[in-house]
Amino acid sequence: MLKNRIKYVDKYLVLPYIALTLFSVIMVYSASSYSALNDYGNPHHYLPRQAVFVGMSYFFFVVSLFLPLQILKQKKVVIFGILLTAVSLFFLLLFGREIYGAKRWIETPLFNIQPAEFTKFMVIWYLAYILSKKQKKIAENFYRAVVAPVFLVALIVLFIYIQPDTGSAFIIVIISAVMIFASGVSPKLGMGFGLFGVGSLFGMTQLIRNFGTDLFFLDEYRYNRFLGYWDPFQLAEGAGLQLVNSYYALSRGGLLGVGFGDSIQKTGYLPFPYTDFIVSIIGEEFGLLGISVLFSVFALMVSRMFLTGIRSKSAFNSLLSIGIASMFLIQSLINLMGVVGLMPITGVTFPFISYGGSSLMVLSVSLGLVANVSARVNYQRAESQL
Repeated sequence: MLKNRIKYVDKYLVLPYIALTLFSVIMVYSASSYSALNDYGNPHHYLPRQAVFVGMSYFFFVVSLFLPLQILKQKKVVIFGILLTAVSLFFLLLFGREIYGAKRWIETPLFNIQPAEFTKFMVIWYLAYILSKKQKKIAENFYRAVVAPVFLVALIVLFIYIQPDTGSAFIIVIISAVMIFASGVSPKLGMGFGLFGVGSLFGMTQLIRNFGTDLFFLDEYRYNRFLGYWDPFQLAEGAGLQLVNSYYALSRGGLLGVGFGDSIQKTGYLPFPYTDFIVSIIGEEFGLLGISVLFSVFALMVSRMFLTGIRSKSAFNSLLSIGIASMFLIQSLINLMGVVGLMPITGVTFPFISYGGSSLMVLSVSLGLVANVSARVNYQRAESQL
């Protein structure tokens, strides 16, 4: 069976993953060299760390690839995962490290842990489990079937929102919506809720524009993100600093870029060049062509993840794959839209490319599970053709 797992795994999941993670090592090194020299006196500070993170992520990917998926369908294992997530979020509120107004990290001797990254996966796992169990109930009475899962996810989103981590909260909301509608909801109902969601976002934006911090759910930290999005050049020394310098990086890169390692914006102008804004540095050093290649490789991987979910005959495996694919797609779009000024900056990083251990581990485990499902799907398809 293990030999079949390797033989039938979708190579268009594995090869892009390897390419993206290896590229992340050299890009994190380039994007972080100036910051590392200033902060630690060593331009290579982040290079070995990212290399170690990538090596560890390969290990977790392989473990997930060969993991018996039946384990994830056991009720006691799911409950343990939920409790562990709840404890980590509660611990974060009490003892988390605050950086730039956001309490998102738990410090350890080796690296900082970001519970929100693990929470995204836990929500996908939980929804895949509970919705696959309720297929018949969803068909009979959609609202009654989803009220309990929606309530639990709403509590999790609230915990993350008050960190504050609006980006992760937003991602979880969209992932949950995609998975609920992928569980068997009628297209008409799904379209209706989709239009309602878009309308709500537009209405919320207008409320924020008109009332600002007078709104009970909007503090100054979040409001400044909107101000920097609406008028970045007027606030280029403040709330618009990141976006303006992101624009400069992308425009300076042009079609072919200025060359690897030759970015100017990473030298103290653009904050977080190796995390939130690494795509801007890629655009500056490799140009539009480089970004296009990056997005093409990433899009290939994500499209194969969705295809795996669609092809799977197991409700749990299908929902798990679609949920994970949605996480990759939504997170990348939010990062990209923030970098180019199509939405407020949220602090969301680009999957597999940005620096960070927690994100890389969770994404690798997630992709490994989809690769696991793909091997099963391809094996069944091959058997049916005999």
